[in-house]
Amino acid sequence: MSKRLSLGQGLSSVLFWSIISAAFIGPGTVTTTSRAGALYGGKLLWALTFSTLATILLQETAARISIASGSNFGGILARQNRGKGGEVISWMVFIALAFGCAAYEAGNLLGALSGLGLFLDVPRPMLTGILGLTGAVLLWSGNFQLIARLMGGLVAVMGIAFLYAAFYTPLSGGEILKGALLPSFPAGSALLTIGLIGTTIVPYNLFLGSGIGQGQEIREMRVGIALAVAIGGLISVAILLGGTQVEGEYSFESLSMALENRLGNLGKALFGLGLFAAGFSSAITAPLAAAVAGASLFSESAPGRWTSRSWRFRLVWGIVLFVGLVFGILDFRPIPVIILAQALNGFLLPVIAAFLLLAANDRSLLGQYANGWLANVLTLAIVGITTLLGLHNIRLALDSAFHIFQEGSLVPYYLICSVAAGVVAWLAWRIFSKSGRVGS
Repeated sequence: MSKRLSLGQGLSSVLFWSIISAAFIGPGTVTTTSRAGALYGGKLLWALTFSTLATILLQETAARISIASGSNFGGILARQNRGKGGEVISWMVFIALAFGCAAYEAGNLLGALSGLGLFLDVPRPMLTGILGLTGAVLLWSGNFQLIARLMGGLVAVMGIAFLYAAFYTPLSGGEILKGALLPSFPAGSALLTIGLIGTTIVPYNLFLGSGIGQGQEIREMRVGIALAVAIGGLISVAILLGGTQVEGEYSFESLSMALENRLGNLGKALFGLGLFAAGFSSAITAPLAAAVAGASLFSESAPGRWTSRSWRFRLVWGIVLFVGLVFGILDFRPIPVIILAQALNGFLLPVIAAFLLLAANDRSLLGQYANGWLANVLTLAIVGITTLLGLHNIRLALDSAFHIFQEGSLVPYYLICSVAAGVVAWLAWRIFSKSGRVGS
């Protein structure tokens, strides 16, 4: 491994890993972050700071496991649970991930269409077909490098658009810094806080990062992930600051109008371009992530049958893309399905993070690249917080569908906190009990 990373290697790695930012910054992120800015100013910026740092740590761990072991995260997960219902676990994880990607795909395409619709007068069915065909051609190529770099270019376009608009925020530098570093919980902000964190730390991205990371050096990967995800976090911050310019009730139209009032037609065009880039980049990465997750989980049990040009791989991304296209053409957002997908992903993230933590402490697998004590402490904290968020999302989904809990009831919150504390205590015992310490 080279001791120094050249500028060219660093820039190439950042562009390559920008696919992770492209995956988590979609129309849902634009909606959640800009709404947080419109309602609470910069007071929830700290949630983006936390989720960006947590994403860097978890993505680095998933990619490090893949590079150091020569096996992707899904294969390791299946291998560690072989004989303990490992195949069933793999199928459950895959179905939940693929279902979530398909549910969100409709929103991704509709977001891209909404962005284009701000400055193009073209029939929506035609635009939907063009976007779908373009995505299918890219995915059919099976060229991860090409897709990653094209998505990196879209992230750059999105970043320029939203960062330019963010300069016109009414917040001072001191207010922005305070909001980014000091946690605060304004009345009624709990759901948006959960949304800001949940829209950044995405479970299928861990499989995506592990699946595409093989072949890179550890040092190159670390620089690429840290900078690419940090840039993605900065773009999310810019979107939130753009939302602070909305006066009155929040909507895409009111945000577009606020930017147009400050920047003229350029403001409307920038917002439309940024929203299109967010939607289309996620519309490519969501089907890809579902297929990569399938390859990650099943390729070791079926060697050679889950290559990027195999019919299994193409079938998975094809189904996800097709579902999004159908809903996009019908101009229909499947809200109940998205609620269910959010609940599944809320449950899945802490489970996957826990498996990731255990795998990262397997010295027989990773040797010198196993977790040290600091990485373990930080990851345990992330697992605890994501468990809280995941259980809370499940509670909200159940309540939305069946109205189980009485308004203001505190019992579910006590249960959620108890379960999260129990999960963290069990993981800490598993990690530290054998030798009294982990790492060096």
